[in-house]
Amino acid sequence: MAVAFADTNIVIEYLKENPAIIKQMDELEAVYINDVVIMELFQGARDKRELNFIKKNIMRFDVLPMHQSTVTLAREILDRYTLSHNMKIMDALIAATAIQFNLQLFTLNRKDFHYLAQITLI
Repeated sequence: MAVAFADTNIVIEYLKENPAIIKQMDELEAVYINDVVIMELFQGARDKRELNFIKKNIMRFDVLPMHQSTVTLAREILDRYTLSHNMKIMDALIAATAIQFNLQLFTLNRKDFHYLAQITLI
């Protein structure tokens, strides 16, 4: 079985109980996120009830640590792709985490990452 890193959009769809996403996640041995994904989820909460729902329901995911080496790699990715591909800071941190832990990236926004040769998208 494969393991993967979930982009924020995947976690959102999981929280919405999207059956296709849940099915794909069930086929994976483990699904990881990092603090960037958690912060994006918190930022997207519309009220305290929704924030509490997010906190309670992201427990299914294992959280990977972010090291200085992750930030350094994200900076290198931004340096290389911000002008040519409009790479964003949060996406660079997500990509760097997936690369560092050698994980496939589970995302609905393939256009944001398809040009990164070090990443396998699912």
